[in-house]
Amino acid sequence: MKMIKLLSSSLHLFLLLSVFISDGVYTVCSSRNLLQAEKVPCPLNFQFMNYTIILSRCKGPSYPHQECCAAFKEFACPYKQYVNDLSTDCLTLMLSNIRLYGRYPVGLFGNTCLQGRQHVDCP
Repeated sequence: MKMIKLLSSSLHLFLLLSVFISDGVYTVCSSRNLLQAEKVPCPLNFQFMNYTIILSRCKGPSYPHQECCAAFKEFACPYKQYVNDLSTDCLTLMLSNIRLYGRYPVGLFGNTCLQGRQHVDCP
C-alpha cells in the first residue's frame, strides 16, 4: 500500500513538472515573475558586434575605472536609444556579451559605468 502511494505521488509530481517543460526548455515559475513586466526582445544583435573599443582599452587585472567606463560609453552611446529603453532586454544583452567576449568580472560595467545602474549616460 505504501509503495502504491509513493508511486502515485511520484507520478503526480512528474506530471506536474512536465507541464512546465516544453520543447526541451525548462521554465521556472515564481511569484516574482508575475510582478515584473516582460521585456521586449532587443532589435539589435549584440552577439556579433565589434567590441574592440572596450577590449583594447579595458584590461585587467586592475581594470582602470576611468578608461573602462570611457571605452564602454564610446561603444554603448551609439545604441543609447536601445540600451536606455528599459522595456527591452538590450542593456542586459549588451552587458552579457561584453562580459563574455572580454572575460570581465561580473558587474564591472553595470556597477561602475551606468547612471543609477539603469542607463548609459551619453553626451
